[in-house]
Parts: sequence; C-alpha cells; structure tokens
Amino acid sequence: MIDNSSDHQPLTAMSDGGGRTRALVIHPWRKSRHGKSMADDRVRSPQARLEEAVGLTAAIDIDVVEQAVVPLSSLRPATLLGTGKLEELRILIESREIDLAVVDADLTPVQQRNLEKAWKTKVIDRTGLILEIFGERAATKEGELQVELAHLNYQKSRLVRSWTHLERQRGGFGFIGGPGETQIEADRRMISERITAIRRQLETVTRTRQLHRSRRQKAPYPVVALVGYTNAGKSTLFNRLTQSKVLAADMLFATLDPTMRAIDLVTGRKVILSDTVGFISELPTHLIAAFRATLEEVTSADLIVHVRDAAHPDTEAQKADVLSVLADLGVKPGEEGAPPMIEAMNKIDLLSEAEQEAMFNRADRDIDMVAISAISGDGIPALMERIDAIVGAQDSIHHIVLEHGKGPVFLGCIAMRMCWNNAWTMRGQHICTCGWTPLPTQNFSK
Repeated sequence: MIDNSSDHQPLTAMSDGGGRTRALVIHPWRKSRHGKSMADDRVRSPQARLEEAVGLTAAIDIDVVEQAVVPLSSLRPATLLGTGKLEELRILIESREIDLAVVDADLTPVQQRNLEKAWKTKVIDRTGLILEIFGERAATKEGELQVELAHLNYQKSRLVRSWTHLERQRGGFGFIGGPGETQIEADRRMISERITAIRRQLETVTRTRQLHRSRRQKAPYPVVALVGYTNAGKSTLFNRLTQSKVLAADMLFATLDPTMRAIDLVTGRKVILSDTVGFISELPTHLIAAFRATLEEVTSADLIVHVRDAAHPDTEAQKADVLSVLADLGVKPGEEGAPPMIEAMNKIDLLSEAEQEAMFNRADRDIDMVAISAISGDGIPALMERIDAIVGAQDSIHHIVLEHGKGPVFLGCIAMRMCWNNAWTMRGQHICTCGWTPLPTQNFSK
C-alpha cells in the first residue's frame, strides 16, 4: 500500500554524511546530422539549458558539484545515453561521491530505473525536479493539494517501481526495483483514490476562490495579473508596486502561491495586482492542469503584465514559453475576448548604457512595451501610467445627476475612485463624471 507518512525524504536529505546532498546535473543535447541542436535547443543554447537546470537544482539547496552538457547522436530507449557515456558518468559519480543525478530531460520509467542501476545512485528527471521544488514552495493548503495532485499523476504512469514504504530509500520520491503485478495494481488503485479525494478538496477550494473573485468583481476593481518566466522579477516588481514584502529571491520558483494586493494608479483609480507562479520551458501538462485553479486569476484578469528578463540571453525563448503556457490556459493575447497584455522589460539595470538606450528606444516605438528596473525603479512611473491608460480605456464614461439624499451612492463612487469633475447645483443635485467598468454600470443602471 502507499504510505503518505514521514517515510518520504526530501532530496535535500539524501547525503549519507548528513551534509548537503551532492548532485550531478546533466543536460542531454541531441544533435541533428548537420551538427545543429534539435527541439528546444534550437532557440536556447545547450549551455543556457544546463545553467537553468543547475539553478533549478540549487533552488532547493542541493550542492551541485558537477555539471555537464552531454552530446547525443541518438536517444537510447533503455538508458537515453550510450554505453560509453554511461560508464564515464558512473566513474564520475563514484569518484565524486554524488548522491543525486539530475537529468534535464523527461525520462521514461524504464530509463530512470536503468540509469539508477548503472550509476547506483538516485536519478530524477526535469519533471521530478520541478515537482520537488513546487513541494517545498507550496505555502497554502491549495498549493499543497495542487502539488500532491501533480505528483500523483506523475507517479501513476511510473509504477514499474515501488513506493517508499516497499523499501527504505536514500531520498527523493523513493522508487526503485519493481513490485509484483498485484502490488502495482494495488498502488495504482490507491493513487487513483487519492487523486479523486484531492480533486474533491480542490473543488471546495476553487469554489471559495471563485467566491472571493466574484466579491472583488463587485467591488469593482480591475485585476492586473503579473506573469512571466520564473526568476524574471515578478515578485520584486510586485513588492515595489505594492510596498509589500512577498518573497523575492534570486532563485527559480521563489513564488508558488498567488498573492494579491490593491494599489492606486496615477489617476487614483484602484486596481488589484496579482503575483502568480513563474512559468518555465517544458512545464509538464499535468502540472499546468493541477495549477489551473490558481492560474485562473490570469484568465480572468482585466490586464496581463508580462514581466520579462531583458538581460537574459534567452529572453525571446522565455517569452515563447510563457505564451505557450498561456495558450494552454486558453489565453491568447491579441485574439478577440482575450485580456490585453503589455510587456515589462525588467532588469534593464543589468544592461550596458548602450543596451539600455536601445531598450528605451524600442519601448518608445512599441505601445505595448515598457522598459523598467524593479530594483532601481527606472521606468516604473511609465509602467503605472500605461496600466492606468489601458484599464481606464475599458471604462464606460457616464455623466450622472444624483438627487438630494443619494449621498451613499456618491460616497461609494468616490471610494472606488470612479468619479471626478464633481459639482453641486443650486437645487442640491450632485453632478459628476464617472468611469465605470461593465459590472458597476449594470449595477447602477438598476
């Protein structure tokens, strides 16, 4: 049976000597016959992909003692790597006393098992690593449930290997060897039952979130959602705009659970700013599905601000990854019915003076782009003005006359930053100009 108790050891607790887990990180780089890289490596260099994998591993305090790009002429179904490279890495793992091998690729259950047998150490793939990070980052009940759901879906297809309770492991998610067919079927059934239970709990959480969302809509404050590749600086920007202290660290996936704050724009209009989980290349489909309830804050937003790392060499590839995840969520900026989106080109403080000037010139020519530094504050006023203009453009303008005694209605409009040009007539009537979103327009028309 599946054990959900404390048998599970995190990857950070795998070292036999009680210190930090020592890891080898490799990025398999498959070349075409013409020497060009394939798949995602066509837009990212293999070295950049390796550096990202190292960053992911370091994000959970694992000591990366060795890292390498491993060129492949072909993919081996059983082991992914050829026999020569397998032996070379086995010697390295043994000599460097490595506890964990991270393969920056999606491994089949058979490949993962065979690599562990060949190297005599724990092996995880890219998806397993991301799940491990998400498990450490989840700070709310909803986040924990979403991570567990994604993890169980991941494991359900990998039951060629046993769970931790079948044999005590050094760490990770604890699978090795292979149970009998009956045990596999029993584990699969128990996983399915747990998945069903989690989905029921998430449905309750989702209803609560929808209730909160409907209350916000009645407020009615527009929602501005920050999205972006992980470590692009969303939380740093969120903190600057809201004067709050959300965790903003130089690490991948520093933010997992969504955070929302109300802020006042240049004109005094109030909006709700939402910070969301960072996206990443090759984000597993089942992980997106598990976090769909959380990411619905993006799909229902009035404006999306795509925070980009302007100083990153793969910023265009990261943009493509973010747009791909948004498309998976049903959000395709530019299409009818989709929320508008602007790009905040962040971290310009890391660019040279010439690069900064070029970035500002580029932003001047593109109405949907603003060059900023969330650290120094450069460009933040321009970003706020742009957000204000876009949100304001969605308002419908009304000139209204409130009879004497309608003070509560007027005070409500003022509280929601919807009225200006206020004046009183000799008869005690109040005349004002109001900018309303569609929902309050419906409410007041009643």
